[in-house]
Amino acid sequence: MMRTETAKHKDNGAHDGGGAQDRRTELRTPLHPPMRSVAVWGPIAAVTVLAILVIIGVGHRISRHHDEQNFVQRTTQLAVNVVTARRDSKPKELVLPGTFQAFNQTTIFPRSNGYVKSWKVDIGDNVQAGQLLAEISTPEVDQQLAQVRAQQQIAKVTAERWRDLLDKKVVSKQEYDQNEKAYEAANANLQQLEKIQGFQQIVAPFAGKIAARNIDVGTLVTAGTGNSGTPLFSMVQSDPLRVYVFVPQTNAASMHEGLKAKILVQERPGQDFEGTVTRTAGALDPTSRTMQVEVQVPNHDGTLYAGMYGQVEFLLSDDNAPIVVPADAFVFRAQGPQVVTVANDNRIHWQKISVGRDFGTQLEVLDGLKENTEVVMNPTDDLREGIEVQVKGDEKPRPQSSVAQSGSTR
Repeated sequence: MMRTETAKHKDNGAHDGGGAQDRRTELRTPLHPPMRSVAVWGPIAAVTVLAILVIIGVGHRISRHHDEQNFVQRTTQLAVNVVTARRDSKPKELVLPGTFQAFNQTTIFPRSNGYVKSWKVDIGDNVQAGQLLAEISTPEVDQQLAQVRAQQQIAKVTAERWRDLLDKKVVSKQEYDQNEKAYEAANANLQQLEKIQGFQQIVAPFAGKIAARNIDVGTLVTAGTGNSGTPLFSMVQSDPLRVYVFVPQTNAASMHEGLKAKILVQERPGQDFEGTVTRTAGALDPTSRTMQVEVQVPNHDGTLYAGMYGQVEFLLSDDNAPIVVPADAFVFRAQGPQVVTVANDNRIHWQKISVGRDFGTQLEVLDGLKENTEVVMNPTDDLREGIEVQVKGDEKPRPQSSVAQSGSTR
């Protein structure tokens, strides 16, 4: 019994010793994983999950936005404002120098020799056509006229007598014809001297103004013209006045009868005179490459004088004017200047052009654009090549004046 209890005691002691060892081992072994591993891997897992969710959401939104854009493009169209490319039809202003000339101007010479008996008008007087200006005494012509009248009477009587003798068949027909022709010659000589005697009265050839009086009572005058005659009066007709200008070759084609012009005179500041083109030379001077043009200016009140200098302004239209487009329609890219055009099917097309002069609100198109083409105003990058748009309407470009001036007036 005691051995058995002792064995049991030993067994229990051994068992108890093993249990204590096990308890010590359990004390050395941790019951949970280390806190450091949880602190590292926990946030990484959370960020990864969040990133996956964000990527999925963004992809979904992008896909949905793309689908919406496709739907909008299929159901709606971009609206654009357009302007029609037209030629610059605005009149160009051309200024040229000109000299006023009288519509009619002449120097009156006597047609017969004699002395000035009297003069009726003086410098500055307005006269009418056919008005008496002066009288010339021609005693020599008067004496010649008396002699010729006597000879004409004798020739007339002789011819009548030979006519009676011819009827009686006393003289031949040839003798009668000789006396008849002698009478006709005497009659013609008489008429000539009567006309010369009629030149004793100097009359105005047209309505105008006396510009010069070169004679006085008793002045000996000689018939003729220029250096061989004695000038009596100088006359001018200054209503209307003629203004001659020389138009450059570039503007000659725009000149035509009836074209209006504005006349500017330095001595009449602030006062414009209206004129009209009445004649063009129809040919250019090969030396100056200019064409002479006549402009007539009414001068009822006599404000303008023959011989004055002035400037003539024309407003000319050019049928070959360049195409102009508003500056807001241009886009300058690396490929060069471009405009966005709209075809008949309302499709967008980016057109490369060549730009000329800059008029401020408008630019000149030298090449790449045809007349009457619809051009988009203020184009944006949304207007991709070939897309269909909705055209709102044609905007009218703002007017822009341009002036062309002759180099001789500068």
